[in-house]
Amino acid sequence: MKLYPLKFEPIFKERIWGGNKLETRFGKNLKGKTNIGESWELSAVTGDISIVSNGELAGNDLQELIEIYMDELVGEKCYEKFGAEFPLLIKFIDANDDLSIQVHPNDAQSKKRHKAFGKTEMWIALDDSEKPKLITGFSKDTNQDEFLAKLKDGTLTDLFNYEEVKKGDAFFVPAGRVHAICSGNLIAEIQQTSDVTYRIYDYDRKDKDGNGRELHLDLSLDVMDYKKVKSPKINYKAEHNKPSELVSCNYFTTNLLDLNLPLERDYYSYDSFIVLICTEGACNIKSADSEMLSVKMGETVLLPAALNSAIFYPVNGSVKMLEVYIK
Repeated sequence: MKLYPLKFEPIFKERIWGGNKLETRFGKNLKGKTNIGESWELSAVTGDISIVSNGELAGNDLQELIEIYMDELVGEKCYEKFGAEFPLLIKFIDANDDLSIQVHPNDAQSKKRHKAFGKTEMWIALDDSEKPKLITGFSKDTNQDEFLAKLKDGTLTDLFNYEEVKKGDAFFVPAGRVHAICSGNLIAEIQQTSDVTYRIYDYDRKDKDGNGRELHLDLSLDVMDYKKVKSPKINYKAEHNKPSELVSCNYFTTNLLDLNLPLERDYYSYDSFIVLICTEGACNIKSADSEMLSVKMGETVLLPAALNSAIFYPVNGSVKMLEVYIK
């Protein structure tokens, strides 16, 4: 069976800080559920493997597809490095309340402690109607002793760097950087395939059963980068009808496609799958012998590596998409 552009069933995650924007803004059917903080759009996390929702492969999960199609799906270099494990986790995040302040270990730390990958990630802000903020890194050089003293006297949040968020802002969050998505944010997140998170501080909140959430302070102390964060917001210039690079790191490259005309992209030399995350408007995608596929704001598409190229046709004048791949 020939590969084609693939959509997947979203995996919804109820969170203490979640809301309903995934339904009201993106039209996702939350089936009456409340406090949905995350929609996992493309996942290979154990227990949460994405399932194809379109075409002849509907009902197959991502793991099965990689085992069957191997490098045809993900690319030769990616398959040699990761085997049957898809290397990225793609999410939408709706922060109706502040997320916990947290940090993620790097690959070496996570492998030693959890036999898992570390977690480097990036964020794209999709809404600024509530004038939200983010925490990313420290506002000055600090150290473990000062950190613990501030935690003890209740002034820990004074150490953090707060960033005002505007729609379209992009942030790179390497492993080791303390961070938090604050109330009012609607975010697209691209990250390594990992669910390893160390909560540092959670505002003394209680869950629905009256219990405080688990913290991981001991694990966090030797993971954190205590230096002042420099330029946490990605400086980029969006150009119409050509890719604008946002991030290129060891784990993923992300471009912005801001289109008001049809655009053909040649992916032959990339030797990688392509993830397309529609953040604004709508688009029709034509690739090789596959049928035209429609994608709208809040949807994600996986282009298998074997397809080599795609033509994007904006609907109603314009579309914005994130284009993600492995170099």
